Amino acid sequence: MAQIRISQAARFVGVSDDTVRRWIDQGLLARGDGNGPATVDGLELARLVRDSAVLPADPADIGRSARNRFVGIVTEVIVDRVMAQVELQCGPHRVVALISAEAVRELGLEPGDVATAVVKATNVVIEQGS
Repeated sequence: MAQIRISQAARFVGVSDDTVRRWIDQGLLARGDGNGPATVDGLELARLVRDSAVLPADPADIGRSARNRFVGIVTEVIVDRVMAQVELQCGPHRVVALISAEAVRELGLEPGDVATAVVKATNVVIEQGS
């Protein structure tokens, strides 16, 4: 299994190094074996963050097939004649969407608004460093 340094684990899940160390002290994560920098098991970390994730409530009381929802704050809206670029900051994640200028006008999107990016994609690129 992948061993992840405590500092990297903290950065990946958006918490402090001390929080990861507290999780180890509380028995929620096991500290990796061996010499060198302190690590945690990547699979254990993945399970912990998945099981403890708290998603924002869905403001729309409807069913949908898309499972990838990012609630955040609109940080920038750039509109030209036909298209618009809308940027949201959703926790530690920056989401950029290209949508029609008409949609931006209909939604009244402006920086500072709370909005939800709903993603349903058949093409998702996943990279892994060596």
